[in-house]
Amino acid sequence: MSGRARLMWDDAVTGYDFGDGHPMDPVRLALTMGLVRAYGLDAAVDVRSAGAAGESTLRLVHREDYVDAVRAASADPKAADQAYGLGTVDDPAFAGMHEASALIAGLSVGAAEAVWRGESEHAVNFTGGLHHAMPGAAAGFCVYNDPALAIARLLELGAERVAYVDVDVHHGDGVQAAFWEDPRVLTVSLHEHPRTLFPQTGWPEETGSGAGEGGAVNVALPAGTGDAGWLRAFHAVVPELLADFRPQVLVTQHGADTHFEDPLAHLAVSLDAQRAVMTACHELAHAHAEGGRWVALGGGGYAVVDVVPRSWTHLVGIAAHAPVDPESVIPASWRDEVYARTRQLGPGRMTDGRTPEWRSWEEGYDPADRLDQAVRATRRAAFPLRGLLP
Repeated sequence: MSGRARLMWDDAVTGYDFGDGHPMDPVRLALTMGLVRAYGLDAAVDVRSAGAAGESTLRLVHREDYVDAVRAASADPKAADQAYGLGTVDDPAFAGMHEASALIAGLSVGAAEAVWRGESEHAVNFTGGLHHAMPGAAAGFCVYNDPALAIARLLELGAERVAYVDVDVHHGDGVQAAFWEDPRVLTVSLHEHPRTLFPQTGWPEETGSGAGEGGAVNVALPAGTGDAGWLRAFHAVVPELLADFRPQVLVTQHGADTHFEDPLAHLAVSLDAQRAVMTACHELAHAHAEGGRWVALGGGGYAVVDVVPRSWTHLVGIAAHAPVDPESVIPASWRDEVYARTRQLGPGRMTDGRTPEWRSWEEGYDPADRLDQAVRATRRAAFPLRGLLP
């Protein structure tokens, strides 16, 4: 297996554009790639494009009538059918929507194929992570569900165990739904509690059904959770599950919207804690996923200048085994690019100045602590179904 990481990129991904004023501003993708280049990480990875996902690939997850509806809305946005979640406030139809969405999906599928075939040990598609799309509907800024398509393609290629870990602030509902009854896929989502945030799913009691019972694990975090609680929850749940499941490939989703500056959610996580979880996922892939098979995706994130580019540039650096020094001064060339594109001033360093620390679950459970209550609810609901102690 090649030790060189693959970075999936195509300039055309910025065509995934819901229009002026929509939170999912494609400038976040262009600025991320600009920062990757400013740090020279494009020379440390194998930068590749991939073909847009074709009909047979899209139908691994999505219904034929839904793909037809996306194509129709893409050709004529005025014809968007809201019965399919298209032409809504969250998912306005736009010309070329099918092509841009299929390209992002194709990049994630290409990442999965490269890792499965041993062409790359790790592969990153920060343009992906569109985890809310359902088999028959768009939802939550997501048209095609590229994480689910990447996993489905891995299964088609012969994978018998794929683990999906989602640390976006929103529940990874579409991926969970796609594999709800499939014992070959373990989905783990850490997200803000459904009482306070879209999509109002991801309760600890959601654990899968049929042959897939115990295959869905959800940690519903209290609003306001910061670095210490977020990291405590991650380490109290994810490593034990992965050690037990022994995935052949680890797929992770790194939405940057857990950040305290994100305008659409209510967690209080720093860039430094996000980087710590990325590092943990990298280490867990090497420990449990057949020597390091890791597909890392982006996701949400709506602080498009201050947070998203820095977060995902750290992700690329970690996957490339060339991590970016958090204390480094961001190159002036990138800050000039930020101002030229947005008329905003970019951040100066690759850190929020935090040194995240957390208390191990093995150190004890505090029944009066809301974070501990959330972790305990998850372990009680899901762990015994996998033969693990709660």
